[in-house]
Amino acid sequence: MSGAHTDPADGGPTGRSIWSRPQRGTRGPTPTRTRDEIAAAGVALADADGLDAVSMRAVAGALGMAAGSLYRHLSSRDDLLDLMVDRCVGELRPFPADDGDWPDQFLLLARRQLALHRRHPWLADALARRAVPGPNTLAYFDTCLRILTPVRAGVAAKFEAIAMVTGVVSLFARSAAATGTTTFDHVDTAAYPHLAAAFAAPASAAPPGDDLFARTLRALLTGLLAADRP
Repeated sequence: MSGAHTDPADGGPTGRSIWSRPQRGTRGPTPTRTRDEIAAAGVALADADGLDAVSMRAVAGALGMAAGSLYRHLSSRDDLLDLMVDRCVGELRPFPADDGDWPDQFLLLARRQLALHRRHPWLADALARRAVPGPNTLAYFDTCLRILTPVRAGVAAKFEAIAMVTGVVSLFARSAAATGTTTFDHVDTAAYPHLAAAFAAPASAAPPGDDLFARTLRALLTGLLAADRP
C-alpha cells in the first residue's frame, strides 16, 4: 500500500496487528496525532454517515492531515476499524461489579452493550468483519468470563453464549432503529389458515412491566449454559 512502511520496526504491514506495533516507528517524521484521536475521528464519521463513509482519506481530512500522512500511524483501513471498535467498547466501562447473581450481572452488561449499539448503529457491521481485539475488547471478554465463573459449563459454551448475547443485542438495536415494520393491514389472509386463526384470536397484551430483552437474554443464557453443564 502506497505510503506504508514495510520494516517491522516501523510498524508497517508485516502481518502484526495494530495492537502489537508501537505508536510510532523508529524512522520518518514523528506522528502528529494519537491513535485515540484517529479513532475518535473515525467514530464521528461513522456515527454521522455510516461505516461506508469511513476511509483513510476521509479520516485524514477530518484531522487536517494529508491522506498519505495517516499511513505513518496505520497500515490499513482494518487498523482504523480495529481502533474504532475498541474505542467504542471502552464506553462499557466501568464493568459490573462482582456481586449478585451471574445472570443479573450479565444482563446489566448486556443492557450497556445495547445502549452502546444504539449510540453507534454501525458497530455491528464493524464487528462482523475479522477483527483483532484491543485492550478494551479483551477486558470485556475477561469480564464476561469472570461473571460466568460460577457456571459449570465448558469454556467453548461460555464463548458461544457471549457471542449469542452480542447477536441478540445487535438484533434489538437494529429493530429499534428500523424505519419500517411488517404490517398485515389490508391483507387478505383467507388463503393462509394459521395467519387467519392468529388474527381471529383475541388480542393479548404483554403483562405490565414485561421486558422482552431481559426475558430473551435470561432464556438464552440459562438455556445454552445449562445444556452444557457436566
